[in-house]
Amino acid sequence: MLRIAEDAALMMEQDRDSRDWPPTGQAWTAAILLMLAYTLAFVDRQALALLVQPIKEDLGASDTAMSLLYGLSFTLFYVIVGIPVAWLADRSNRRNIIVVSIFVWSLATAACGIARSYGGLFAARVAVGTGEGGLSPAAHSILSDYFPKERLALAMGVYNMGVYLGGAGALILGGLIAGAVPPSSEISVPILGYMKGWHIIFLALGIPGAMLSFAMLLVREPARRASGSRTAEEEGGKEAAAGVGQLFRQLATHGRAYFGIILGFALMIFVGNGTGAWIPAFLERSYGMSISQIGSSYGWMVFFCGTSGALCGGFAGSWLQKRGIPNGNLLAAVVGFTALIPLTIGFPLMPTAALALAGVGGMNFFAGFNFGGGLATLQSLTPNRMRAQVSVIYMLAINLIGSTLGPTSVALVTDLVFADPARLGISISIVCAVASPLALAALLFGMSGLPRKECAA
Repeated sequence: MLRIAEDAALMMEQDRDSRDWPPTGQAWTAAILLMLAYTLAFVDRQALALLVQPIKEDLGASDTAMSLLYGLSFTLFYVIVGIPVAWLADRSNRRNIIVVSIFVWSLATAACGIARSYGGLFAARVAVGTGEGGLSPAAHSILSDYFPKERLALAMGVYNMGVYLGGAGALILGGLIAGAVPPSSEISVPILGYMKGWHIIFLALGIPGAMLSFAMLLVREPARRASGSRTAEEEGGKEAAAGVGQLFRQLATHGRAYFGIILGFALMIFVGNGTGAWIPAFLERSYGMSISQIGSSYGWMVFFCGTSGALCGGFAGSWLQKRGIPNGNLLAAVVGFTALIPLTIGFPLMPTAALALAGVGGMNFFAGFNFGGGLATLQSLTPNRMRAQVSVIYMLAINLIGSTLGPTSVALVTDLVFADPARLGISISIVCAVASPLALAALLFGMSGLPRKECAA
């Protein structure tokens, strides 16, 4: 009888918890719109990788200079503006921050289409990073108030599908546009005058984001939750915003977990961006593929493998978490990190383009597999009023280590060690042979610092 009473009490508690959260339809509408925003962010980001060769030739830039254009220009935002925006997201309407961010980076992407010099394009890319940097910290925080912990990994997986939908979209659409308007061609445009084909691509990419910024107004700002499924108001009033001292105490209390997880993902992004920025150029230099061929083959590979990986990883993390497996969300990421080691080292060494693309597909699947569980773990570990600030620390790390150093490391090996652009594939393999095992080691170190059931302190 006692067991029956306990089961009944548990069912009543779960039923109350499910009613406390926003309606399922409203939550998934928010997740899908945020995923579309992340998709457009990566369309704008990956388009540059597809256009490396024509831009490099047009502006007379080296591989290293192009890598700085791809990575450092984004990182400048996180250094200068990122933490204040995250601080604001922990205290104000996160939906509105996202709306403004999307509109800003869309205008900046269009501005890339009127740049006539390396300096002008670099400045426009900094502005793109300024807008894009406001998205993820606010999105991570808002999703954690829409979904309970046992469903948060899947929601984060859906959100991070945007990485692959956007990367694939840039490659596929860019390839189609490049087939119709060659990036190196010169075209007369009313008012703007003569422009290169790559200018037209950037101008076109700015339009969808401006439209999506208005659609984001459909997302409602959810009530912030002080702990578990209880809103701050239910816990006795509006939860006080966390100060810097409280943030540092939280980071110190769970220092091993935060350090290991964030460093592990930063190194994974180091590998992902180091390869992603150069895969189009690698396919062109090693196998003689054209931009339109790269866009169609590589683009669809990223689309199917990356998005399916993000979904499978989210489902796996949620499945493990629901069954009470300690740190189940992060355990799913350990599987993906392990699989990435042979894939990232091996694909640049393949003798044919088909085998290289197969390796790239596997790499994208297992990279996407990791995000849902890893991000859900960080959010579950962190109190509500610190989540955007912890997210921006995560974003700062993955951009300083991943977005900036990843592409540049590959370029430096190519330029300084081999001094031969045709050796790009070997450069990619060397960089991955160092970074991929270190990423797994860091993640396992972080897991060892987690409580057996991660929860907000």
